[in-house]
Amino acid sequence: MSRKTIPRETEKPKKLTRAQKKEIDAVLRKYKGDGKPRTAQATIPYEAIYPDGVCRIDRRTFSKCIAFEDISYQLAQPETRTAIFEHLCDLYNYVDASIHVQLSFLNRKVDPVQYAKSFEIAPQGDDFDDIRAEYTAILQKQLASGNNGIVKTKYLTFTIEADSLKTARARLTRIGLDLLGYFKTMGCVAHVMDGQERLEVLHGIFHPDGEPFRFDWDWLAPSGLSTKDFVAPSSLCFGTAKTFGLGGKYGTVSFLQILAPELSDEMLADFLKTESGILVNLHVQAIDQTEAIKTIKRKITDLDAMKIQEQKKAVRSGYDMDILPSDLATYGEDAKKLLNKLQTRNERLFMLTFLVLNVADTKQKLGNDVFQAAGVAQKYNCSLVRLDYQQEQGLVSSLPLGINQIKIQRSLTTSNVAVFVPFVTQELFQSGAAMYYGINAKSHNMIMLDRKQARCPNGLKLGTPGSGKSMSCKSEIVSVFLTTADDIFISDPEAEYYPLVKRLHGQVIKLSPTSKDYVNPLDINLNYSEDDSPLALKSDFVLSFCELVMGGKTGLEAIERTVIDRAVKAIYRPYLANPCPENMPILSDLHQALLDQHLPEADRVAQALDLYVSGSLNVFNHKTNVDIHNRLVAFDIKELGKQLKKLGMLIIQDQIWGRVTQNRSQGRATWYFADEFHLLLKEEQTAAYSAEIWKRFRKWGGVPTGATQNVKDLLSSPEIENILENSDFITLLNQ
Repeated sequence: MSRKTIPRETEKPKKLTRAQKKEIDAVLRKYKGDGKPRTAQATIPYEAIYPDGVCRIDRRTFSKCIAFEDISYQLAQPETRTAIFEHLCDLYNYVDASIHVQLSFLNRKVDPVQYAKSFEIAPQGDDFDDIRAEYTAILQKQLASGNNGIVKTKYLTFTIEADSLKTARARLTRIGLDLLGYFKTMGCVAHVMDGQERLEVLHGIFHPDGEPFRFDWDWLAPSGLSTKDFVAPSSLCFGTAKTFGLGGKYGTVSFLQILAPELSDEMLADFLKTESGILVNLHVQAIDQTEAIKTIKRKITDLDAMKIQEQKKAVRSGYDMDILPSDLATYGEDAKKLLNKLQTRNERLFMLTFLVLNVADTKQKLGNDVFQAAGVAQKYNCSLVRLDYQQEQGLVSSLPLGINQIKIQRSLTTSNVAVFVPFVTQELFQSGAAMYYGINAKSHNMIMLDRKQARCPNGLKLGTPGSGKSMSCKSEIVSVFLTTADDIFISDPEAEYYPLVKRLHGQVIKLSPTSKDYVNPLDINLNYSEDDSPLALKSDFVLSFCELVMGGKTGLEAIERTVIDRAVKAIYRPYLANPCPENMPILSDLHQALLDQHLPEADRVAQALDLYVSGSLNVFNHKTNVDIHNRLVAFDIKELGKQLKKLGMLIIQDQIWGRVTQNRSQGRATWYFADEFHLLLKEEQTAAYSAEIWKRFRKWGGVPTGATQNVKDLLSSPEIENILENSDFITLLNQ
């Protein structure tokens, strides 16, 4: 990157606007005197942070930071956990002795009042404000029962030494790309942080109350300030042995004394489960492999020499020379095992420093938090000890800058370091127009998700009877209705959505041989297809419709398809010339257009249609007489009967496709909920149409969701593979 694109802290001053001067004054108000908190400045140990994220710690030391997200580790299958562990070992083995690695895990509280307000659904002065208020109360209750009031972030900082900034940048960039590759193999989303992101993290550590971070690179030169002025706390006090003051709060840094003969991969997760503000840091320094082997061999030689001395003493004293001090025998065996690991397995030796930073409003609360963290350490047969007279060095080592000033280290092999797995469970907690989907089984946090932000919003809900499948659909329908302006369609084979739709002033269309609600299967709009002529796609639907009507194993013959296509073009010609509701054709028009061709194949199709045109099943031979344009529409097909249900489901899908194409031009999304989804996949025509919806809806702004309790029936359909591959949202309820 050229020098021009990276502003320095000493560039030529630029003229500030009045608004920018107010922002800088607001930052300076928290300082006394000349506005430069010298004590805090001295504690922040870097020289400069650049916009590209490189931090210059001193003349020859530089660091960069990667922010990574959580993945589902503790709920994963054993083979998945083993794969993640092995990839983590590969990551550590990649780090050589010239690279210092620091893993930082920050639990930071946010303002609970402001946080709860972010879940409020604003009233809109309609008939649904009471539902919005009740729904908001439910969300805030769930928020209080979990620990979503704590923002959990994870960082990996890597530090190197270089002769110049240019050399450091090139090497840090290469290391960053390699480390991102390891995170990708673990399925973890990660990115290299820029300078502003790193400053915001430091600001969050020094301001635990969640004070907003205000900063702009253009402010530095004209104001005469450095980046430290924008992140430093109002005060720092290191007057006592085991605590320090941090801007009106109390803090302490402790180190983990690893005494356990075996380590658990849940230890780090238990430290991070705490509901208090905590910052856990692991400093990992690799030792050169050759040097490590030489050191261990020297230790073994020393132990052997001590063993010989003990044996000589035993001979002189007249007792058995095989009787040795237990510590000497144990250490000798351990050293040989360690040497064997380094020489025969893919293991390396690392020095680990494990630090825990607690910050609280009062000394009593701080003591309770430290006691809680010490209890976690005790659970795993380790000890958490406060640093004596090293609190300032401990605070510096707890900042994600890649500096370790605490020389309390424990040597561990690659697999032992990787046991501190930095993953627990993936949180689904998106902001913006996210909707509530339940509680995370592991972390007990709310699941907030905006499906429209996903790569593919298509979804499936799979659940045994009584597992809450329909309730999950209804909850999502309410969320969509209250928080968005999207349209919602429901295919309801069991007539169970009627009360909800009526309460939301939606339209329930009851389709049955005796019903007076009519839907015209030949309805079309001019946006029906993305190409110039909407007739091609509509003709495909009519062919599927006639294929269901004709029945048989072979389907329609080629000539029959031709005469149907010819009839479709004829009946839509008046409507395309003058698109008004009166010119919309119905099934009897298609029936007559087939008879007018005077061909045996056309007559055969017309005779099959006769039952649905003038026979007892003529429910679909009418113009649409219901509010099909209502925002919420439910199709009740419970009483359609066996003969008409297949046709009814196909017609519903076509109606939904017509609304999706219409809404696309208006920039509005269309949600489609298909209950008892396995029924659609039983017939070849409806299954093919469903697969087409799952493939094409995303581009047109559609969000389809299929719900079924008979997973075995679902998997028996040849189309389900295409549907599963095109569904990024799958809910498993008691499966």
